[in-house]
Amino acid sequence: MDTQLTETDASQGLPSNWGRWGEDDERGTLNLITGEARTRGAAEARTGRTVSLALPIRPTPVISGPFAPSTQDASPVQQMMIYVGSPAPATADVMLVTNHHPRSTHLDALGHTVRDGRVYPGRPVDEAVTPAGARHGSTAAYAAGIATRGILLDLAADGPLPSGHAVTSRDLEAAEEHQGVRLESGDALVVRCGWPMTPIPGRPMPGMSLDAVRWMHRRGAALYAGDIGDAHPDLDPACPSPLHRVALPLMGLPLIDAAEVDDLAAVCAELGRYAFLLTVAPPRIHGLTGVPVNPLAIF
Repeated sequence: MDTQLTETDASQGLPSNWGRWGEDDERGTLNLITGEARTRGAAEARTGRTVSLALPIRPTPVISGPFAPSTQDASPVQQMMIYVGSPAPATADVMLVTNHHPRSTHLDALGHTVRDGRVYPGRPVDEAVTPAGARHGSTAAYAAGIATRGILLDLAADGPLPSGHAVTSRDLEAAEEHQGVRLESGDALVVRCGWPMTPIPGRPMPGMSLDAVRWMHRRGAALYAGDIGDAHPDLDPACPSPLHRVALPLMGLPLIDAAEVDDLAAVCAELGRYAFLLTVAPPRIHGLTGVPVNPLAIF
């Protein structure tokens, strides 16, 4: 397998971990979560107080055929109720889930995004992802769960970011200084921009710049979550969608999309603490390119 970047990607000096942990690696930056990083995270769980980073989902009945809708306004979960059991009756559910829905907090596997016909760490996409499921870079890599220190950088502490703002490394470092924390190798980075998940017509959402993604690479971020992701492509014309087009397929940085971080920001401000133990325990459904999750911040 060729783990070399394309000539174009190499000339741009894009951050990459292809080959860093071997040609068959499926964990990407989760390899940075060492025993020391887990211990650092566990030390932040002092009171047992927990905060969920997941959006609530209200399912809708299965009414639109065999495939769940993926539009912004539709629920990511369709539900069918069935009645089972004899002689003692019981109720059960059948769910149809759209894993990468914008209103569902979900964890992207490394085979989710394709770059120049390849997925992390350089495997041809037709070998990695088939109609029968993902064979490489799937959710199977998350079977043991994720536990490490989480760091919240609240960029909206003084109000939501301006429309169309491109977040840079300076923004992230300014938040570190203001909050008295520092992202270290193996930590999970959680970012708040203060905007709702539903786009506002005519107002481009803030978004991460390539400069911010390079900073994550230098610092050794193991996982990214937030209410800010790849927004309006005009934010960084040279590299639109740097989280999903660079961080995920080149760096192997797993992304938790559509995280709910307002409650987390409120608790961090109340306690005066912006570091916590972050745990993510995805269901052990193999062969997927993404899966809904309920990340927990534990203080």
